[in-house]
Amino acid sequence: MGDDEAGVLTLADLDIAVVSGLLARRALTLAQVEPGAPIPGSYWGEPEAGVIAHTVYARDDTPVHSLLHEACHLIVAPAERRAHIHTDASDSQAEEDATCYLQVLLADELPDVGRERLMRDMDAWGYSFRLGSTRAWFEHDAEDARLWLAQRGLLPGTGSPRPGDA
Repeated sequence: MGDDEAGVLTLADLDIAVVSGLLARRALTLAQVEPGAPIPGSYWGEPEAGVIAHTVYARDDTPVHSLLHEACHLIVAPAERRAHIHTDASDSQAEEDATCYLQVLLADELPDVGRERLMRDMDAWGYSFRLGSTRAWFEHDAEDARLWLAQRGLLPGTGSPRPGDA
């Protein structure tokens, strides 16, 4: 399995059908972008993933953590807001924290990724948490994010992505 120059997994390292399936189960679509082409809806610019409405855009060199992060922004957004999202998906710090928490959980649904690898990749890429590392945050400082997700029925294994979303 190859990594990009920062040592993080990229979309090219994964089975596209598995990634597409993970998103489809949450009423999202993966749109693959040609190598070197601009990524629509990318907040940070290439190679970061982009989002527009129900679609996550990514190239082979897009980091997996970025793809999951942007997908999770769409998952946590209510359907009425999701339909209008273009590039900037964050609504609040609470939603941002919930997005980070959910991306760690969803990594377990991707063979050869898992939460341990994703958290290392998040740290390598520069995600910043009060306790220093993604793992420390996830294990000791993310109860509010878990509760936010639980209250909305968004924790994996608790039902549909959001009541009424399809």
